[in-house]
Amino acid sequence: MTSLRRRLLILVAAVVLLAGLATGMVLHAADRADRANQPQAGGPAVSSGKLTLDRKNLLTFVNAAAGPHRTAVAAVPSADPGAGRTASDLKCARFYAAAGTGVCLQSDTGVLKQSNRALLLDADLRTVRTFPLAGIPSRARVSPSGRFVAWTVFVSGESYASAFFSTRTSILDTRTMKLIPSLETFSIKLDGKAYNAADINFWGVTFATDDDTFYATLNTANKTYLVRGSLSGQSVTTLVENVECPSLSPDGSRVAFKKRVLSRTDLWREYVLDLRTLRETPLAERHSVDDQATWLDDDTVAYALPAEGKVGTTDLWSVPADGKGTPHLLIAGASSPAPL
Repeated sequence: MTSLRRRLLILVAAVVLLAGLATGMVLHAADRADRANQPQAGGPAVSSGKLTLDRKNLLTFVNAAAGPHRTAVAAVPSADPGAGRTASDLKCARFYAAAGTGVCLQSDTGVLKQSNRALLLDADLRTVRTFPLAGIPSRARVSPSGRFVAWTVFVSGESYASAFFSTRTSILDTRTMKLIPSLETFSIKLDGKAYNAADINFWGVTFATDDDTFYATLNTANKTYLVRGSLSGQSVTTLVENVECPSLSPDGSRVAFKKRVLSRTDLWREYVLDLRTLRETPLAERHSVDDQATWLDDDTVAYALPAEGKVGTTDLWSVPADGKGTPHLLIAGASSPAPL
């Protein structure tokens, strides 16, 4: 056997081996997904039904409970979150809605690569337009008026706890369909001075009611900042350090956020920041929260925590926004809450 032929045989064998490994990984993932789609004893009552985003007094979310409706957008009455769930046919990795506009971030794992997309939804959960995503879905928000939609994806890495990761945050004007592909094109003022750097990342947009002001996280030089931004001015200004995944209260006076409690760890504590005084209030939740909280009303925030004993599943919890009280299990097997 010649040296060239030997090298060709080794190359062919390596290609076959890698193809086999890739197929095996996909089949294993499909088997896990199939098991997750089987109903589990003691799980919540879930039934198929029509959901619309223009209804009131509903709490929508992504159903994380095992069964055929896993990852489906579902809803329960706001006054009775423990009631049976009505599940739509729409499945999302991340979801949010406001004023009859919804956004659904989807991710499909293929043999060679992952396919990620954002769906702009009307009040009947029909897809108005689809946008390809540059990475793994992470955060999604809709402005109170329904005009603007934002999403964040991981271009590299898959967690904010990773040593190295890169995000991309986009904002869509649903009236004009103009897309801002990346907030990194906005001008930045850091501590009052113009700033630019190669390591800039944004994530976790939250909108004010004026359809211009927004808040987000800016990460640069191993620090995170809360920024206030202007869509019309294409600019952001830093306010305070160590703020991630902000969520603006309905009255616009406070921001709920996760604060890293130990440098270079994946341990966060949920806080509320008064935007007038910049005073921070730690909330009663003692577990590490890696989520963008949602305000259920002016007094209560909701967030997802890993479900105990269930890998890959989260529960929704709520806690008073004044730092008092105790955390309360809102909905077991759920994520991405959006009150209507």
